[in-house]
Amino acid sequence: MKSYPWLCLGLLGCLLAVPAAADDRLREVIADPARPEAQAARDDQRNPYETLTFFGLRPDMTVVEISPSAGWYTEILAPYLRDEGRLVAAHWNMEGDDVPDFYRRIRAGFEERIADTDRFGNIEIVPFDPPELTRLGEPGSADLVLTFRNVHGYKRAGTFADVLDAVHAVLKPDGVFGVVGHRLPEDREQDPEARSGYVHQSWVVAMAESHGFRLVEASEVNANPRDTADHPSGVWSLPPGLREGEETADHFRAIGESDRFTLKFARR
Repeated sequence: MKSYPWLCLGLLGCLLAVPAAADDRLREVIADPARPEAQAARDDQRNPYETLTFFGLRPDMTVVEISPSAGWYTEILAPYLRDEGRLVAAHWNMEGDDVPDFYRRIRAGFEERIADTDRFGNIEIVPFDPPELTRLGEPGSADLVLTFRNVHGYKRAGTFADVLDAVHAVLKPDGVFGVVGHRLPEDREQDPEARSGYVHQSWVVAMAESHGFRLVEASEVNANPRDTADHPSGVWSLPPGLREGEETADHFRAIGESDRFTLKFARR
């Protein structure tokens, strides 16, 4: 069951919560036919409007998107922030050693896509490669930092603590860190390397709270009770990856994308 987005008002935190106002501009951007059709087809499972309003996105914000990959959310965030706000894409470091070829291909496609400044504005790209490169911007300069379906990678690399410290440094006081990740049931043993792509929600919360954040709210907007989280290739068995091939594709399409936690943290 989906939860509705909420805003926390006042300097004392979340003592009062009211439903977030409708954002017609955000709806327009999501519905824009200029978005790639294959990306828009995922909206009913990724719930971008509900997710971004839950995180409190506004058009005048400075937003940092960590590890945007091919730019599924960038396609929404950049046009939305173009006129009044600012978007920083903390992308893979192309100057590192042994950069995988597919990183180079995806990064090149990302840069080619956002070259349309009339639509996307001027996105600032910064190399992000913890633990060496962790600067996301001037300290205290960001209103909102977002990362989508990346936490398993930070766990596998052992860099989630570095990511959290970088996010804490760039956020303004009471700034928001929004995290969407593939959820492992709490009664399952967690693989230290998260090779399935699934991680415990409780681990993410505990790590964030130990690095200067407080959990404001958890939403079930991206939950999927059909996902059993025990697939042969982990989350990549499910759409859009469908790694098991066409023989089982219909089975995994019927399940849908992974069960995901959606967590809103505030910088303490």
